[in-house]
Amino acid sequence: MRITEHITTLLYRYECVVIPKFGAFLTQRKPAQIHETSQVFEPPQKTVSFNRQLKDNDGVLANYVAQVEGISYEQSLKNIYVFVENITETLDSQRQVQLNGIGRFFKQGDKILFQADLHSNYLLEAFGTTSFTSEKIGRKSASKEIGSSVKENSASKEIPITAARETKPDDDAWTKPSYWKYAAVGVIAIGIGGLLTANWYSSKIETHNLAAQQKAETQIEQKIQEATFIMDAPLPEVTLNVSAKRGKYHIVAGAFRQKENAEKKLRELRNNGFPDAKYIGENRYGLHQVIYDSFENRRKALHELYRIKNNNNSGAWLFVKNL
Repeated sequence: MRITEHITTLLYRYECVVIPKFGAFLTQRKPAQIHETSQVFEPPQKTVSFNRQLKDNDGVLANYVAQVEGISYEQSLKNIYVFVENITETLDSQRQVQLNGIGRFFKQGDKILFQADLHSNYLLEAFGTTSFTSEKIGRKSASKEIGSSVKENSASKEIPITAARETKPDDDAWTKPSYWKYAAVGVIAIGIGGLLTANWYSSKIETHNLAAQQKAETQIEQKIQEATFIMDAPLPEVTLNVSAKRGKYHIVAGAFRQKENAEKKLRELRNNGFPDAKYIGENRYGLHQVIYDSFENRRKALHELYRIKNNNNSGAWLFVKNL
């Protein structure tokens, strides 16, 4: 039985995959992270958790299995129920079950717990990316250099004054006011020199830090753009009358390099019975995106996506973002 493989495929596409009579896998997006101590850069990812309370069949897994394996919906449900029975029996006898690429179920008393596979990342935008370690930036204390500079400058200023006293002790030109005048000039020169040194050193550190951060962001961006992900498995057909509402779930009709092509596609959609079609702007890769509609409810968005893929555009996909 390939139920585990089908669940893995659906986790890349959806935020919730329900296994009827057993529970649901939920996904959550996490942004890229930088660990300050280890200097490790982690790419963005979509992690998996499990909720035993969500057991009602929403039709997503059953329809997908039926479509991909070429069997009836009823037979698909039977196969899923057999899969659930096998998991339950294995947990009772061996206390744990491993689902490759997803995680591990194990029993503690009467409770069934889940531990996700930490090496799996179900975020399509980050497919193929890995973590990497940046070289640690060495920093010196600017205050120490300023202090040493002050001492050196102070020493250089004290020598001529001492020499003047030793060589001309009775000179009428050597007076107390004149001494303080030269001492004040020396202090001002030392202060200006120390300030310039501190500003130059601080600017150098900031430039170095900015260059390292830009280098790390460029590496992540290049890996994301070079990654590809192909899914040839068709989506199942579900017919349901829905009422369109604006929300964060968007059905994308296409993404175009030229904005003129996006505007042409938008006019075509509206002329073909999609009055809520909309241009949502340019994405991070410079592509102009056009959507059929937006929804507040994920399940309604999925049902509408199935209908569009089977009747209008097999290349449509679901895009989740608050616009």
